[in-house]
Parts: sequence; C-alpha cells; structure tokens
Amino acid sequence: MIAAVGLPPGGVQGSQGGDGAVEPSPDFLACQAMKEAHAMAVWGSLERCLTLAEALEFWRGSRYEERHLFLARIGPEPVGQYSVTLPLRENLATAGIDVLVAPRWRRRGVGRALLEQAEAMARERGRLSLDAFHELPLEAVRPGQGMVTAKSGAGQLPLDDPATAFALAAGYQLEQVERSSRLTLPVREELLAPLEADAVDRAGDYVLTGWDGRCPEGLVAGYAALRAQMSTDAPTAGMDWEREDWDSGRVRDDEAALARGGVQSSVTAALHRRTGELVAYTVLTWRPLVPESLMQEDTLVAEEHRGHRLGMLVKAANLRRAQVKWPRARSVLTWNASENQHMLAINTALEFRPAGYEGEWQKRLG
Repeated sequence: MIAAVGLPPGGVQGSQGGDGAVEPSPDFLACQAMKEAHAMAVWGSLERCLTLAEALEFWRGSRYEERHLFLARIGPEPVGQYSVTLPLRENLATAGIDVLVAPRWRRRGVGRALLEQAEAMARERGRLSLDAFHELPLEAVRPGQGMVTAKSGAGQLPLDDPATAFALAAGYQLEQVERSSRLTLPVREELLAPLEADAVDRAGDYVLTGWDGRCPEGLVAGYAALRAQMSTDAPTAGMDWEREDWDSGRVRDDEAALARGGVQSSVTAALHRRTGELVAYTVLTWRPLVPESLMQEDTLVAEEHRGHRLGMLVKAANLRRAQVKWPRARSVLTWNASENQHMLAINTALEFRPAGYEGEWQKRLG
C-alpha cells in the first residue's frame, strides 16, 4: 500500500540546529535526494536541479503561491513524490502538478496512483486546469521516432519517451515544446563585439543600466510593470495562464526569496533616454553550489520599443557583467518556446546551441 505524507511548508521539522537554523526533515531530505538522483541520471549534473537551500525556500510557499510536497512510501521505503502548486493572486483555476517515481518502482502503478492523489487535491481546491512539464536531453530525440506534435504547431516530443507516454495516457495534452540551449563561456570577443556594436548603433535613443540582487528604488515600479508584461508576452501556446499581477512589493519578495535560497542575480536593463522609462531587461542567475553554470532567466523588450536591437543589447552587456562577476561559470543555460523565433535567433547569433527539450502539458478536468 502506498502511503503519501505531506511535508510542512519549507520541508522543516520545526527543530533548530546548533547554529539556530531550522533543520530539514528526513522526509524532505529524501525528496531532495530523489530529485538529485533523477537529475544525475538524466543530465549527468545537478545544474537543472534546485539546491537544498533553493528547495527549502521554494517549498515555503509565498503569498502568491501555495505549494504542497508529498513523499510516498511503500513500507519504510521512499518510492516517489508528488507536488501541487496553487497560485493565489491570479490563475485561480489552475494548479501545477508534478510526479516523480524512484527508478525501481516505475511501471508498477505507483506514478498513476500518485498522479490521482495530486489531481484529487487540485480538484478539491477548485482547480480545473492542471499544468505540468518534463525535460529530456537532446540525444533522447532520434531520427525515425514516432512523435507527438505540440498543439502550438511548433516542436515535437518522442512517443517512446516514458514521461511523454505517461502524460498522454493520463489525458494530458502537449500544448508547447520549449528548447533548452547552452552557451559556452567565455563568449568569444570576436563574436560578441560586432553584435554589441551593431546593437549600440540601432539603440541610440536608449541607455543601459543594471543592478545585482536588488532593483534600485527609482526603477522598481517600472521593473514590476515589465515583469507583469513578461507573464503574457512570453509565448504560452494554449496554456490557461493569465497575466500576473506584479507590483513593487512582489519584486521585493522575489528578490528576498532568491537571496534566502542562495541565488545571486545580475540584471541589465535599458532606459528610454527621453522619458527615463525602463523598457527592456534581462536576468542571469548563479548559485555557488553549481558554480560552473549560469541560468538565463527572463528577457523582455516592451512592445512599443521593439525593433532597436534592445534584446541583443541587454543580453550582450549582461554576459559581459556576468563573466566578470562569476568567473568560474563555464556555460549559460536558457529555455525558449519553439515558436519564439525572434529570441531563438538572438540566442543563435550568440552561439547558444540546442541542449534539450521541455514539454508543457495541460489537462482540463470535467
């Protein structure tokens, strides 16, 4: 019999260690170990896996999202885990679902049982649109495979991939495929300099600014507005996701959560010279426990300011900043929707190369 135990927010057991820090519970550590083992098996590294500090911070939840993590056992043995995330400010009809089964317990009905428990919890909370994702490496897609095409019309995943087969059997539809890409660091100067010079020539009405960790007070309202725009401007295919409501307080909460999780960030942004308005930004993050890898997070140019090479301008400048700030980094990892040809073209020009795929799945409950 499968017994699933819900972990408390943040996965802590309520006791403090000798240094005053709250200790992760054994159940939480078992979930983290399972996640790390999965990352190593699929990718051969932990760069795509949350560190323990990040995971503890994430599963605390926030005033914007409620997060529930469950560890499943058969007898004393951990056999899997599932999670349900519930947005609290917008997207109130949606829930995020994730299921992971330990390798030796796969194909024995454990995953389906855990998925049914996750879906039941979402339904009880009035969430009738469920979303999930999974990643697979580039080499998992081979010529001649049977494929399922995303409803967006861009991107495919192999039907013989176990996670793909599991999602389809459970009634989920593949809405979108994202491509993960990797850039080797340091970027060659003979590549970066002409791209940067061309962008500067086209962006005479704009000036660059930037910050580490905390957005300056005078820019935080404009930054919040761009973060809200990012939630709808990034292609989401047919996913039932609404515009996120960002304000200065939400920006500050996000910055504080990153810091508590041990994540450092570098932001480069563009200001319109005449109005002083913040019109573009890009974000890179770095974690000391995974020092060889940077994550390229959001990049956005406000719609009315597109066509001036601002995307390339802020990305090139932020790469320069990051290489000085985090000299141990050897690559940058990023994700883009397969239909986002404009951003993919910028990344290709910078010599990002394909590294894998991510399926975005959705199921609407009746």
